[in-house]
Amino acid sequence: MTSHNRRAATLSALDSLARQRGLPPGTVVRVHFVDAGSTDGTPEAVRRAHPEAEVMTVAADVFWGHGMRIASRNSRAAGAATWTHQLWLGDAVTLDPDALAELLALDGKLGSRSVVVGALRSADGTRTTYSGRRGRALDLVEPTDAPEPCDTYNGKVVLVPYEVRALTGDIDAAFPHGMGDYDHGLRARRAGVRAYVAPGHLGVCDGGPPRADSREPGIGVREALRRVTSPRELPPRAWWLYCLRHGRPWTPFLMLAPYARTALRAGAGHRTGRR
Repeated sequence: MTSHNRRAATLSALDSLARQRGLPPGTVVRVHFVDAGSTDGTPEAVRRAHPEAEVMTVAADVFWGHGMRIASRNSRAAGAATWTHQLWLGDAVTLDPDALAELLALDGKLGSRSVVVGALRSADGTRTTYSGRRGRALDLVEPTDAPEPCDTYNGKVVLVPYEVRALTGDIDAAFPHGMGDYDHGLRARRAGVRAYVAPGHLGVCDGGPPRADSREPGIGVREALRRVTSPRELPPRAWWLYCLRHGRPWTPFLMLAPYARTALRAGAGHRTGRR
């Protein structure tokens, strides 16, 4: 797990993990938390509320993908001979009390070369917010009462067995923030790993707080392009690699499309705002 200035959400996520019930006998859950330079007291609060957790503080320019790689490395170093699974947990997720037991139960049925994904619902229960992804457009997979196959996954609640991690490695260092979870799932699929969305929703996640992004009205083309090419959205080098790996034969078109779309949208919005 990794976070930056999300104290309340992080504590809620870890509290929900600590409340898990119905786990197989002998199950031990170890928390490896990476804090990316928070200034709101997140690491101190985690140490107080969950003294058993390993907390590492790194620089504020460590984004989600890199933070998760560090957490994975720490988990392996702490128990290289004993751990059986890694659970990716988003800092805005509140797990249902039986979520981990359900993930492990399905994992036991599917075998060690399968990834199990937990679908999440909005706080008002009206929609699925995060889940597996499927198809050419990577559409969100709605959970049913049976395991649903998926091609890749959002990295909010993902159970990765030891054997899968050995095959696929961690989130690729080429993806400092976004795209790394999708890339991991697609690489796993090519390696012969199956991924499934567990039945039903396993928790709540409405996502992070609103932030200024490239779609903000009235910011102009230059600012919109600066934002869309930042590490938080689609940095060109990472996006090019993602398109090269997973977008053939349309790689050049896919590479340019979001930047052209951003410029056109910002330009049209800027002209509209000046009328």
